[in-house]
Amino acid sequence: MQTGTLVSLAAYFILMLGIGLYAWRKSTDTSEAYLLGGRQLHPAVAALSAGASDMSGWLLLGLPGALYAAGLVEAWIGIGLFVGALVNWIVVAPRLRKQTVQYGNALTIPEFLANRFPDQATALRVVSAIIIVVFFTVYTAAGLVGGGKLFVTSFAGLFGDTGMSDYMFGILLTAGVVLAYTMVGGFLAVSLTDFVQGCIMVVALVIMPLVVMFGPGGSAGESLTQVQPGFLDIGYGLTFLGFLSAVTWGLGYFGQPHIIVRFMAVRSLKDVAVARNIGMGWMFVCLIGAIGVGLAGRAYVARNGLAVEDPETIFIVLANLLFHPLVTGFLLAALLAAIMSTISSQLLVSSSSLTEDFYRLFLRKKASEREIVNVGRAAVLLVALAAMVIASDPESKVLGLVSNAWAGFGAAFGPLIILSLTWNRMTGAGAVAGLVVGAGVVGLWIAMGWNAGFLGGEGIYEIIPGFIAAWLAIWGVSLATVPPQRAVPAE
Repeated sequence: MQTGTLVSLAAYFILMLGIGLYAWRKSTDTSEAYLLGGRQLHPAVAALSAGASDMSGWLLLGLPGALYAAGLVEAWIGIGLFVGALVNWIVVAPRLRKQTVQYGNALTIPEFLANRFPDQATALRVVSAIIIVVFFTVYTAAGLVGGGKLFVTSFAGLFGDTGMSDYMFGILLTAGVVLAYTMVGGFLAVSLTDFVQGCIMVVALVIMPLVVMFGPGGSAGESLTQVQPGFLDIGYGLTFLGFLSAVTWGLGYFGQPHIIVRFMAVRSLKDVAVARNIGMGWMFVCLIGAIGVGLAGRAYVARNGLAVEDPETIFIVLANLLFHPLVTGFLLAALLAAIMSTISSQLLVSSSSLTEDFYRLFLRKKASEREIVNVGRAAVLLVALAAMVIASDPESKVLGLVSNAWAGFGAAFGPLIILSLTWNRMTGAGAVAGLVVGAGVVGLWIAMGWNAGFLGGEGIYEIIPGFIAAWLAIWGVSLATVPPQRAVPAE
């Protein structure tokens, strides 16, 4: 690595740690401040924090890799995600911001569900917390895999005969910096770093495809049509099941705790609409940029006779080939930003579930605020270590790990969150049934291999049967049980 690249990366790491220290001084005195930033997020910070924590390493690795390998047809994933995110902001965000305050000032999704359905409070908190910790550990592992791939591609041979692989160094460094600012600064640190990281990501995703297409040695637009038949045809080779599996990624948004928790932290209800407009504009630009990286990168590689062994590293390859070292460092920092923003959010949500829904609920009901904050920090470390074990396999695929965790959350929590916010007739028994059935169907679908090759249209994405089954379970069990005595506030 050239000195300029190292300087840019070092500056990025120092900035993230500095934000963590600032947040530590501002908002770690109480559990509400540590876990939810005191519900005082500026709409711009909430918007980019929700977006950056959503758009993990798959935005710069998995999605461009899919476009690189198969062409424009894979853009249906991005289209489905954009529509799903927009509906999430419109339907879930304002209701969740309002009702989490009304129902006992809930700080976590499990706590909100418990307050909403007091007759099944313990069951809901325990089951939802287990699902959150299990799937977020896998999701966090996906981010660490991205960090490992970055250092394999950019730091090849850095350690020589020391016995440590470039891949493991990438995992350790990524996890180490994220742990430092997350454990120290809590939710405010995560949100502020997400905002900065979101800005870095969008700039990188504007610069990269433009330089690849029109810069020196780049590939002009007509080169794209020469890559392979149907490369620019959004419907080329697309089956109905393949289309359905791609666009239904958007269903996952309603059940992603690390995203919807941002809705709970916006400083006021009226700021939700402002945050929505900022967030959706940011997401549109980022998705277009990621699609452009994958398509233009494939044309550039073909035109210049290059070999790329792993399609998911095309962003890294182009960053190293086409830019001045200082800019390369900035672009690699953008990739790390995408990875680290999501990891930090996932670690904090997992920590909040372990502390609020296990430790405080079963072990220390009268624990002090300082004790809860310290236990939360320990929980962050615990989840991170488990994720590092899962990510230690260098053959792991970022998009595959993300798709499994995304489906698990989307099916388990998506119907549950939507109906709990909008349907007064829903019962606690129905809520528990939806959680169990949604997560169970997704797990079974993956275990049986029925989702294999869904991007190619051969299988069906596990979120579809899981989401439908969970919705039907909530509806059926709720109608078969006694109606709740306290209804959801009408919207």
